[in-house]
Amino acid sequence: MSYFVKSKDDILEIRWHGRGGQGVVSSAQILAEAAFYEGFKGVTAAPSFGAERRGAPITASTRLSPKPVRVFSQIENPDIVIVLDETLLTSEDATAGLKSGGWLVVNTPKKPSQIRSGDSFSIATADANSVAKEVTLVVSGAALVNTAMLGAFVRVTGIISLESIREAIAKKFSPAEAQKNFEAARLTYERIILG
Repeated sequence: MSYFVKSKDDILEIRWHGRGGQGVVSSAQILAEAAFYEGFKGVTAAPSFGAERRGAPITASTRLSPKPVRVFSQIENPDIVIVLDETLLTSEDATAGLKSGGWLVVNTPKKPSQIRSGDSFSIATADANSVAKEVTLVVSGAALVNTAMLGAFVRVTGIISLESIREAIAKKFSPAEAQKNFEAARLTYERIILG
C-alpha cells in the first residue's frame, strides 16, 4: 500500500542524510538504478561531500522522473528526506526545505510521534540498526543501515517494487552480501512505522 501522494508521472526528489561510511551515496545510486528497472526514464544520483572523513555529515540526492532529467544539482526542496543517523535531525537540520506533504523517513527505534510534531510533512520511522544487526550487516561494530532504508522508501512511496531493489542490490554486491542487504531492505519494509 502506498502512502505517498505523487505518482510515476511526477519528478520525485529524495535527499539522503547520513555520516561518512554509512553508505548514503551507495543508497542514492541503488535507488536510482532500481527506479530505472522500474521504468523511470530519468534517474540521477549525486553525492555532496564536505569534510571527507568517516563520521562527517554527508548528503546525497536522487531524482526520479518519467522523462529524462537535465538537473544535476543538489536537492534543496525534497519530497522525501531519508535520515540514516537521527542525530542529524538536530545537528544538521535534515528537514530543511522538505516540501509540505512530503515524508521524513528516519532510522530510529522511536515512534513517529516521538520525532517531531506540528510539521507539514509526514514521518515514518524504522529501526534499521536492529534489522542490520539481525541480518549481520555489521562492519567494525557499526550496523550498515543504508540498504535497509531502501525498504523503508519502497513502503512509504509504493512507486518502486522490492523486486527492483533486489535487482539493483544484486548488481552492487556479491551474491551472499546481496542476499543479506536485500533481507535488510525486506525486513525494514515490513517493520516500518508510518505516522
